[in-house]
Amino acid sequence: MANTHFPGRYWHKLEDGRIQCDICPRDCKLHDGQQGLCFVRKREDEQIVLTTYGRSSGFCIDPIEKKPLNHFYPGSSVLSFGTAGCNLACKFCQNWDISKSREFDRLCDQAEPEAIAKAAIEHNCKSVAFTYNDPVIFLEYAVDTARACRQQGVKTVAVTAGYIHPAARSEFFSYIDAANIDLKGFSNDFYHQLCAGALDPVLDTLKYLKHETDVWFEITTLLIPDQNDSDEELSAMCDWIAINLGTDVPLHFTAFHPAWKMMDPQPTPLSTLRRARRIGKEAGLHYVYTGNVHDRIGSTTLCPTCETRIIERDWYEILEHRISDDGCCIICGTKIAGRFGPFYSAFGARCIPVRI
Repeated sequence: MANTHFPGRYWHKLEDGRIQCDICPRDCKLHDGQQGLCFVRKREDEQIVLTTYGRSSGFCIDPIEKKPLNHFYPGSSVLSFGTAGCNLACKFCQNWDISKSREFDRLCDQAEPEAIAKAAIEHNCKSVAFTYNDPVIFLEYAVDTARACRQQGVKTVAVTAGYIHPAARSEFFSYIDAANIDLKGFSNDFYHQLCAGALDPVLDTLKYLKHETDVWFEITTLLIPDQNDSDEELSAMCDWIAINLGTDVPLHFTAFHPAWKMMDPQPTPLSTLRRARRIGKEAGLHYVYTGNVHDRIGSTTLCPTCETRIIERDWYEILEHRISDDGCCIICGTKIAGRFGPFYSAFGARCIPVRI
């Protein structure tokens, strides 16, 4: 049976008797019995505990491209799972039924870290992904699982908004092989009004990953009509990425669909995603993608030198693969940014629920 009240790390006592959680910039200050905004980190007596250790909202085998990661062992399968709660409060959350959950009976699957690593091997998954809700808030469970996976030769992937304090960030990413960072927008007003957060900590996480780790990472921005899709904001974001992270970091622009507390905006039109992709290309970014829409051009990887379609995709299906085992364009030999290996066949656009 999983230990559902696992001793948490990263907290300190305040002079007024409260305990402050130091996982993320929310700095929740808790009296005994109170939970943080994430709902899963709770004060019990004189410590912070994680109430979802070993508990999951379900396990599925997905294509790695669904995370989305287009440059991390393309075509491979990934064992995906999440828990409940989130440390941001995005009004447009696309996974609101999990990230906003306040009912722990949703967490029907129980699995210790070693069991997850074993399941990934049994199902021929290249990696395990912490996804659906933000793994930052279940750091202890994610770190223990990543350690177990590493011991078994299984890669780990974090799908996260990157809203985390530096000390916790260092431990968390030291066991992660790849990440997709959800960059919500590129203004503090957007983060404050629609996410109840701030932009700068996320930018700090991106710079940390680029300059202080070997973690492969890609960026995703969900474009919401009339909220974060102006030419000015997109240009500023793409220029910042090029200057601070380099031109080889893949950037995914994905389509918004009405959800949670934002039911009024219309779904993002394909023309907006293609405009954003063009702006990214004009900023010098080599790998800019569109997502959550059917757009073969926008989901295909081009060689930045000879412009050959080195990975041609249709949704999550790989139609052509022209990258050598050591990650080079087979036409001109250009080294392609990412993590690659032998490619035999693609997992494809499947989602297979499994029990651990």
